[in-house]
Amino acid sequence: MKGSAIFLVALACLLNGCGNSDKGAASLDGGLDIREVTLPDGASIHAELKITAADMEKGMMYRTSLPADQGMLFIHGTPGNYPYWMANCNFPLDIIWMNSKHDVVEISGKTPPCPSGGSDCPNYGGHETAQYVLELGGGEAARHKIQQGSNLKF
Repeated sequence: MKGSAIFLVALACLLNGCGNSDKGAASLDGGLDIREVTLPDGASIHAELKITAADMEKGMMYRTSLPADQGMLFIHGTPGNYPYWMANCNFPLDIIWMNSKHDVVEISGKTPPCPSGGSDCPNYGGHETAQYVLELGGGEAARHKIQQGSNLKF
């Protein structure tokens, strides 16, 4: 019985990321990977990481809100032109494209939601070569003085 308890504790620790030495990332309830992003005005937000194609495709779909101190950071494997859309989103977002040095190359501010989803939802951005895309609540980019040429830290 004692060996089983130790095994279960070790397994729980492994599944919850015990011993993770990356202090810039954390794991919240539900196993979300989070990265702290420092904005040009010195404010920090906690951005949920999206790395896989499936996670990127889902993005902010079906969510009902986004707190001002949170966002979503999409990490593309290689630099490229990445248009985004707002299918099945329920509130406006600021979409911020960054190059491999984390410099802002394009912004779509207060991007309107397209809660109906489907092919009638337009694409936004993707006109400049980028590797990272940060989504914040609509109006947050202006509030934090994010503009083309700004550098975000993460």
